[in-house]
Amino acid sequence: MEFDISEELKKLPAKPGVYIMHNKADEIIYVGKAVVLKNRVRQYFQSNKNHTAKVRKMVSQIAWFEYIVVDSEMEALVLECNLIKEHRPKYNTMLKDDKHYPYIKVTLTEDFPRIFMARDRKKDGGEYFGPYTSADSVHQTIDLLRKTCRIRNCNKKIFEGEKICERPCLYHSMGQCAAPCMGDVKREEYRKDVDRCMNFLKGHHEAVTDALESRMLMYSENLEYERAAEMRDLIGSIKKLEQSQKADECDDNDRDIVAVINKEDTAVASCFFIRSGKLVGREHYYLTGVENETREKILESFIKQFYSGTPHIPREIYISRDIEDTELIETWLSEIRGSKVTIYSPKKGEKLRLIEMAENNARTVLFNDEKRIKDNEKRTMGALEEIKNLLNLENLYRIESYDISNTAGFENVASMVVFEGGKPKKTDYRRFKTKTIVGADDYGSMREVLTRRFEHGLREKDKEDSFVRFPDLLLIDGGRGQVNSVLEVVRNMGLDIPVCGMVKDDRHRTRGLWFNEEEVPIDTYSEGFKLVTRIQDETHRFAIEYHKTLRNKAQTRSILDDIPGVGEKRRIEIMRHFSSLDELKKADVEELMQVPSLNRKAAESVWEFLHPGEDRGKE
Repeated sequence: MEFDISEELKKLPAKPGVYIMHNKADEIIYVGKAVVLKNRVRQYFQSNKNHTAKVRKMVSQIAWFEYIVVDSEMEALVLECNLIKEHRPKYNTMLKDDKHYPYIKVTLTEDFPRIFMARDRKKDGGEYFGPYTSADSVHQTIDLLRKTCRIRNCNKKIFEGEKICERPCLYHSMGQCAAPCMGDVKREEYRKDVDRCMNFLKGHHEAVTDALESRMLMYSENLEYERAAEMRDLIGSIKKLEQSQKADECDDNDRDIVAVINKEDTAVASCFFIRSGKLVGREHYYLTGVENETREKILESFIKQFYSGTPHIPREIYISRDIEDTELIETWLSEIRGSKVTIYSPKKGEKLRLIEMAENNARTVLFNDEKRIKDNEKRTMGALEEIKNLLNLENLYRIESYDISNTAGFENVASMVVFEGGKPKKTDYRRFKTKTIVGADDYGSMREVLTRRFEHGLREKDKEDSFVRFPDLLLIDGGRGQVNSVLEVVRNMGLDIPVCGMVKDDRHRTRGLWFNEEEVPIDTYSEGFKLVTRIQDETHRFAIEYHKTLRNKAQTRSILDDIPGVGEKRRIEIMRHFSSLDELKKADVEELMQVPSLNRKAAESVWEFLHPGEDRGKE
C-alpha cells in the first residue's frame, strides 16, 4: 500500500517522540526529536520558503516517515542520540570520528607486570588509568615510564626465578627493561618500580623524579656523564609534562571547553579537557552535514553526540554559543554523571578567554585542513586532467577499476574500486564471486563480473543506487587481452565507456597504458601516473582483503566442499597439489592418491564426484 504523506500527517499525535524520515530506497535520511510530534513533523511539509536549502533537499527525498512516541522530552533526546549514532543519517549533522578513548593498563595479575595502552576496560584483575583523550599522550607517557622505571614491554609469560631467554633483548641494552626473562630479577624489587609507575599515573611525579635524580648523581660520581645526561633529560621531560598540564587561573573543578567553527559544508569542534585544574588534553573533531546550519545548531548536535559516547562527563561545560536545549541536556548529562552538570556560555572574563582559545584552535585546524584539501584537490584534479588529455577523453571524473584473483584456481573473486575526483569513494566499492566460471579463467571472470555490474546498473536506473552511475573510464589491471574482453562486454550492452589497461614491464611494474589498440607511454614521475598507481594499489589491496575475509570467516567454498568424504584438511591439500580444477579433473585415481591425505576410497569418491555417470574402467 502506497504511503500517503498528507493522510499520515493527520494521524500524528500531540505527544513527545522521535520521527524518522526514509527515502524511496528505504534508507533513513534524517532523525529528529519533538516535544509535540504533530506540530514538528508537519512543519517540514508546509510552505518551504523559510526552510534552508538543506532542509528543502531533504524533504524532496522523503518517501515516507515513521515515529516513536515516548513519555517525555528527555526520553526523546536519548532515543534521538541512539538512533543517529546507529543509522548515521545523511541529513543529520554527524560527528565524523567515532573515537575510542584509550586507557593505560598495568597487568597486576602477572609476576612481572607490563604497562601498555588498552582500548577497553575489562574486569581482568589489571589496573586501568584513564580514559585519556589523546592516544599520542598515552604513548608518550608509557614510553617515559619504560625509560625511567625499566618496565618490560614483551608479551612473554615470566615467573619469578624462571629463565626463559638465553640473552636479554635490545631494550635491556638500552637501559629500558630490567630483563626479568633472565631469571635474575626479584619480583619484589620489580614491583617497587611498578608501584612508582602507578603513583606517577595517579599524578604523583615526585617518586619517579627523585629516583632519576639519585641515578643522575650516581652516574655523575662514577664519571658516567652520558648516562647522567640521559637521566637529566628524562627529568626535564617530566617537568615539561607537568608544565604542559597546568591550566592558567583555573580552579579544581573538572570542566570541558567546547567551541565550534564552520565554513560551508565542514565544521570543526575544538575541546579542551581540564581535570583537577590541569589541562590534560586537547582534541578536535570534524562534523559533516553542516551546510546551511547555524553554528548554534551544529554545537548542539555535537554536544549531544559527543557526550552520549564519551567516557567522562565533567561538572562544567563551557560552550561558545547559547543552544536551545541547554536545560534538557544538562538534566540528561546530570543523570549519566550521577551529579549535577552545568553548561555555561561565558560572555566575559577568563572563562570567555578559554572559549576564545578553543575557537582559535578550531579555526586554525579548519584553515589548515582547508588548505590541505585544496592542495590535494589541485594535485588530484591535475592528475585527472593529465590522464584525460593523454587518452583524449571528453570527461573524466569517475573511474572504476577491477581485478580478478582466485584461490589456487578453484574460486574466482573480483574487486571493484571507485575513484571520483581522484579520490577513493569507498561507499561504492563492491566485491563479486563468480557464478558461471569454474577454474582459473581471468578473462571469463572479468566478462561475467562486468556484465553483472552493468546489467544491475541498467535495471536499477530509476533508483538511488551507486551502480546507476556509470564510469567515465574503466581501468583494468591487465593488458591487451583483458582490455578486449571488457570491451566485448561494453559493446554488447550498447554502452560507450572507454576501457584502459595497465601494461607491465619485466618487473611487473606499470610502464604504460593500453588504450585504443595501442600502448600509450606515460611519464612515470607525473601526477597522472601516481594516480593510476594509487588506483591499482587500492584495487589490489581490496582484493587481498576480500580473500582474507573469506578465509577468516571460513566462507571460502568450492566444488570440493560437496564431495563426500572430503573435509577441510583434504580440501586444502587437494588445492595445494593441483593448480586448477581442470588439472584435478584430468587426474585418475592413482594420481589423486598422490595427495597425502587421500586413501583409495577417498580418491575414488573424488573421481566419481567429478565424473558423474562415467565408468572408471574406461579411463
